[in-house]
Amino acid sequence: MTPHPPAQALLLAAGRGERMRPLTDTTPKPLLAVRGKPLLQWHLEALARGGARSVCINTAWLGEQIAQRFGPVFTPDAAAWDGAGAAPQLALRYSMEGQDFGRALETAGGIVRALPWLDEVFWLAGGDVFAPEFAFAEAVRHAFARSPLLAHIWLVPNPPHHPEGDFGAAVLPGGRLLAHNGAGVPRHTYSTIGLFKQAFFAQPWCTIAPGNPEGVAAPLGPMLRAAIDAGQVGASLYPEHWVDVGTPQRLAALQV
Repeated sequence: MTPHPPAQALLLAAGRGERMRPLTDTTPKPLLAVRGKPLLQWHLEALARGGARSVCINTAWLGEQIAQRFGPVFTPDAAAWDGAGAAPQLALRYSMEGQDFGRALETAGGIVRALPWLDEVFWLAGGDVFAPEFAFAEAVRHAFARSPLLAHIWLVPNPPHHPEGDFGAAVLPGGRLLAHNGAGVPRHTYSTIGLFKQAFFAQPWCTIAPGNPEGVAAPLGPMLRAAIDAGQVGASLYPEHWVDVGTPQRLAALQV
């Protein structure tokens, strides 16, 4: 049996962070510290524990700071590594949207731009969410790779600042999402963490040219909704600690 290649991931770190101003006037939001280390570092350490060995990070606003902070190789802090032996290294590369196009390409545009550097199956996570207990588990990735689905996303209870959620959908046995928008259908918030296959970013779901050479900016939400309606997306409910670190107040609340 051919072994699975080591996991790869794309971390989204290109946003301006308008609601976090003035903190983000001089520091990109993924570098804002939570409990002594940058938001983005929490994901990098969790990915290393889960078996990932290479990560692409897309950047735009103050993106050079992110590349300078983490460089081409990331090694988890010893205190964050609970595996046997020395902590593994993650090879990092950067999709520099700000350098290439002068702006961020939104979520889907940024993902398509980075696809040439990613495997057929990859983890995706927003660099501005705090989910310290999330496990980027190899068994979950392997099961998804064998499934016919094109994406598997993690949903969280709707936070106070987003009471309507993102998707009116029910999670069926086996994890498949059934989309409904009628009364009584539970709505959930997309955690911005998921597993995706490259085929998700091809027609009919995505019309952006491979590699996004023109720098098309496009959101991910409409593509996800279309694929959910077509039965192509699975989901899990994530009950652990999760925060969209979107305001200075939410950032301050995490420091205690």
